[in-house]
Amino acid sequence: MRIPVLYLILAVCFTDCNGPNQKEKPVSQDITQPVTEESSKSRIILFFGNSLTAGYGLDINEAFPAIIQRKLDSLGYSYQVVNAGLSGETTASGKNRIDWVLRTIPDIFVLELGANDGLLGLPLEETPKNLQEIIDSVRAANPKVKIIIAGMMVPPNLGQEYTQAFKDIFPKLASKNKTELIPFLLDGVAGEPDLNLADGIHPTPEGHEILANTIWQYLQPLLEKENS
Repeated sequence: MRIPVLYLILAVCFTDCNGPNQKEKPVSQDITQPVTEESSKSRIILFFGNSLTAGYGLDINEAFPAIIQRKLDSLGYSYQVVNAGLSGETTASGKNRIDWVLRTIPDIFVLELGANDGLLGLPLEETPKNLQEIIDSVRAANPKVKIIIAGMMVPPNLGQEYTQAFKDIFPKLASKNKTELIPFLLDGVAGEPDLNLADGIHPTPEGHEILANTIWQYLQPLLEKENS
């Protein structure tokens, strides 16, 4: 991993991603659509995150949630993926948005938030507190929900102590809540020019394929349990 490039990735997730570009369509808008008879028979996998989940700079069908939907369909799983990614999201704004998102009750919830908090250097106690409130809200909506937490890292410019403490937020939260943990969502993608767009900071469709494969390692065992 190349820390300077990771810093740019996180920086753009907070600055440029506050307003979606012309190709980006966060599918959080779609969760207000009526549930069809066909979709009501499917379990729901809800991806809740920032520009990475939303597929910044891509057609939404190229973002990793859509890739996972195709994989589910090809393997005969009866799950409907909901992409509730929103560019520029922090854990605080995510906490404020979660009740609206939970109009669609998930069976599996993938939580991808926190990177923008770290970029801003927010107090370390705020991020886990907000993430915990999101988790509590999701479990209140469905006590049987399966949760995956996507871990993130921040660059060392804020100091080694802050950087390590931020990295530790995600495994501690996963352990406390007995959830699955992806140690670093951007593993194998951050800092790789061929896997990022021309700006060098947002994953290409190929980069999103890698993100989808990373998530799939942690998602598939939950599907097997759900379908057993």
